[in-house]
Amino acid sequence: MKQRVEYWVYSLIEERIIPRWVIMLLDIGILLISLLVSYFLRFNLKVEAIWIEQFNQVVGYYLLGHIVTFLVMKTYAGMVRFTGLQDALRITAAVTIAHCFGWVYQSMNIGDVSVSVLFINFFIANFLLISYRLSVKSSFSYLSSRPNASRKALVYGASETGIAAKRILSSNKNLSAHVSGFIDDNHYKVGRKLDGVPVFHSSQLNELIEAHHIDTLVLALPKLSVERKQQIMEDCLQLGVKTMGVQMVNGVGTGELKAADIRELNIEDLLEREAIEVKNDLLSLELHGKVILVTGAAGSIGSELVRQILKFNPSKLILLDIAESPLHEFSLELKEKFAFHDFICCIGDVRNASRLQHLFTNYSPEIVFHAAAYKHVPLMENNPSEAILTNVKGTCLLADESLRHGVKRFIMVSTDKAVNPTNVMGASKRIAEIYVQSLCQYHRHSRTRFITTRFGNVLGSNGSVIPRFKQQIASGGPITITHPEITRYFMTIPEASQLVMEAAIMGKGGEIFVFDMGRPVKILDLARKMIKLSGFQPDKDIEICFTGLRPGEKLYEELLCNAENTLPTYHDKIMIAKTRQLDYEYSKRIIDELITVAAEMGSELEVVSRMKLLVPEFISNNSPFELIDQRAKAKIN
Repeated sequence: MKQRVEYWVYSLIEERIIPRWVIMLLDIGILLISLLVSYFLRFNLKVEAIWIEQFNQVVGYYLLGHIVTFLVMKTYAGMVRFTGLQDALRITAAVTIAHCFGWVYQSMNIGDVSVSVLFINFFIANFLLISYRLSVKSSFSYLSSRPNASRKALVYGASETGIAAKRILSSNKNLSAHVSGFIDDNHYKVGRKLDGVPVFHSSQLNELIEAHHIDTLVLALPKLSVERKQQIMEDCLQLGVKTMGVQMVNGVGTGELKAADIRELNIEDLLEREAIEVKNDLLSLELHGKVILVTGAAGSIGSELVRQILKFNPSKLILLDIAESPLHEFSLELKEKFAFHDFICCIGDVRNASRLQHLFTNYSPEIVFHAAAYKHVPLMENNPSEAILTNVKGTCLLADESLRHGVKRFIMVSTDKAVNPTNVMGASKRIAEIYVQSLCQYHRHSRTRFITTRFGNVLGSNGSVIPRFKQQIASGGPITITHPEITRYFMTIPEASQLVMEAAIMGKGGEIFVFDMGRPVKILDLARKMIKLSGFQPDKDIEICFTGLRPGEKLYEELLCNAENTLPTYHDKIMIAKTRQLDYEYSKRIIDELITVAAEMGSELEVVSRMKLLVPEFISNNSPFELIDQRAKAKIN
């Protein structure tokens, strides 16, 4: 019976079915009681006709004054179970104002009310109104934190944020966790109780998880380092414990934290790196008040570049993309999420010279970020002409227009696959780099600074491995990997975009900047961790299959930032690549011939042969174009 009553009360509060008018009726009842008690105390606990007459005379005005004041002060805006200091202060202010009206009522001789009764009632009314709300809050906290909650949790961080997280875990139906304790690195907090729960040292984490059968750990430390967070996540993965984290937005306090701010940590958190220090003052000088063109603006990198650029208040953004629907969706995001309207969405192809001329003539961009490209290795291996027309011709046309119209900076987004390329996509980007670099050298006295940036795989970008794995896990598997030993470097989209912008302002012209991509990640390990983070067991719940390397795919990516092939800059994560520079006129002639063959849909072998002429380090791997390399080798021998 007791359990059924508890369940009914818990469900009633959790489902929020008590309307505000019911709370108002409860307040009226409490105010009546407080007024009666005040008269009893004033007249020495005796029932006398004189105060009964006064009570009957003033009770209507008394209740009306309080209810009107409560409504004006919005004391019913919050939920009783979340009553806090601000709510208590609001109630006290409302009662104070209502009693001021009572004093005015008495001083104008409208009715006979004792000032001493008002004084006594002020304290009693405040005490009862606040006490009953706190009682409801405590009752709810008790019922929702019963030991039989669906999960047992620890909160990492014995702080204000940790307390807020603990209360939400106890009270929210979707999270529904019993918090067994707090974990903290501070020895002075260990052994104490916080919000009725003991505090343990972080060194006890593993034994606490096993002893208390913990299945959830919530990270609620605002200044927890990325390295420490990832170490904790790795430990929890080994122990089969789910990790969650508090999103720290503008400094979260007890009264500000919401259930939506507590989220499950994912693979992106496990691969995250420390935040990049960007020279915002220099970026502001370069970008503030400028007209900026971004190609591939609806793509993963292009759209993030736009979001980063918005921080520096450009005068206008020209967003160019060939994909209609993604560009439309992104335009809605800019208006609704960022309240930014000074942009023009342009549907167009970077291969279309007339379209580019029209954009430059009409909008006169001062800075160009070129992120439009074909990037999928297997597709470009099967369509080399298209790779040339978009990645090479598109870049050439855009660079030429930028030079012709005196653009201040032209920043090209390239790839690590351009280093010793083994596939058409990487080679096409290397050819684009060659053109941009040689054009800059040939016109070195022009106003335009041509800058190229290279980086590796981007976490969560369209068509990348992580979204693919997430889809495969959601559908029950299997996860498909090309080779058990394949490794890749990863970087988050915001980090990549910030480094592109930082390189853009440090570039003097003609450089190819490469980024520190961190440690290589074995894709098999990545898949196993993603499966565990999703609550499954690798090879048991979700199978992992190996499909073989795809055409043009490398087993290991080239290291971009080794000391032998790079020069340092003032930023420890940005280096300048040492590359051979080609004569502009020679490069342009070979590239023009290559574009002509590609445009005429010449044979794939001829297109790729011409690419290898310009990029001799382009050695095909696991591809039909290995035949070209074999013939070249045979000629030498």
